[in-house]
Amino acid sequence: MTRTTSDDAGDSWGLEDASDEALVRRAKLRDEAAFRVIVDRHGPGMYRYAVRLMRGSTHDGAEVTQEALISAWKSLPTFEGRSSLRTWLYRMVHRRAADIQRNRRPVPIDDQLLSRVVRPAHDNPLQDVLDSELLEALQAALDELPWLQRSCWLLKEVEGLSYVEIGEALSIPVGSVRGHLHRGRRVLAERMARWR
Repeated sequence: MTRTTSDDAGDSWGLEDASDEALVRRAKLRDEAAFRVIVDRHGPGMYRYAVRLMRGSTHDGAEVTQEALISAWKSLPTFEGRSSLRTWLYRMVHRRAADIQRNRRPVPIDDQLLSRVVRPAHDNPLQDVLDSELLEALQAALDELPWLQRSCWLLKEVEGLSYVEIGEALSIPVGSVRGHLHRGRRVLAERMARWR
């Protein structure tokens, strides 16, 4: 079957079901339609991670994600596939976010950062207040974690990456991932003790 359209939607015809490996091979050859499918597939997770790393700033999260995707497009010819495409893209996000964080003073995080962690109670004003206070306390505790502890926690607890994937994404050994998660969880448990 041949393609009969040349508009943007037609350019990615048949690519939506392609594996990441196949998309990477095509994108390495500068196939923009294949890269668009990569962006559609992995961009939302990259953006979520970027926003959380940037303490809830959707503007900064979008900037980090855009710059990570530009970097990915430029670097694809050198991507060797030693890690999955997903972890390689998260690594790009992490590095760009780290660059921005190094050059900024801390800013408060947005209340919507962890709105998905606890479901809001319905028709119970007291529970609404408690949920709101819980989210604020968790946000403050996460905000106090060192950069790598927060990154490991977000990638594990929010994005669902394995220890190996986190290590690949952050370019640290799996043992270090475990250590950062252990210390981060311990600090969060201490800070959140009154909510148990």
